[in-house]
Amino acid sequence: MRTLFVVGGARSGKSRYAQQRVEAQPGRLAFIATAEAHDAEMTDRIARHRADRGSRWSTYEAPLELSDALDRASREADAILIDCMTLWLSNLMLAERDVAASTEGFVTAMDRCLVPLAIVSNEVGGGIVPMNELARRYRDEAGWLNQRLAAAAHEAVLVAAGLPLTLK
Repeated sequence: MRTLFVVGGARSGKSRYAQQRVEAQPGRLAFIATAEAHDAEMTDRIARHRADRGSRWSTYEAPLELSDALDRASREADAILIDCMTLWLSNLMLAERDVAASTEGFVTAMDRCLVPLAIVSNEVGGGIVPMNELARRYRDEAGWLNQRLAAAAHEAVLVAAGLPLTLK
């Protein structure tokens, strides 16, 4: 595994699949989390995910500065998992950051990363057209982000119903 991009819908099994692939690597593991706990449900969700990882894992919080976190983790770990890119995207949009520039900065950091890297993202474009402008922009930005990451990754996998389908 060099750079693995894993995409799928909500509760598709994509995070579990990516975590298993990273845990198959020897040495120290890094988890780069993009989520922020803004409510009790998200706090519980983050705690459950953290409990699912063992003592080999170090956690890096990166709701916005993902490239910096990847650079830092790649110096300290032997394999890295980033979960999730669409949460990072929503953080960028809410902070009114330049999504295209941030994406290209992250892809450059991916290229610098010399340890195995798995990146998880949601596929959000398979449903109905959102009713408001912000939701439509988010769906479009997520699609473009996923396309860019899949193109830059060495391997791309779609997970549906817990089953991985190799795309690239």
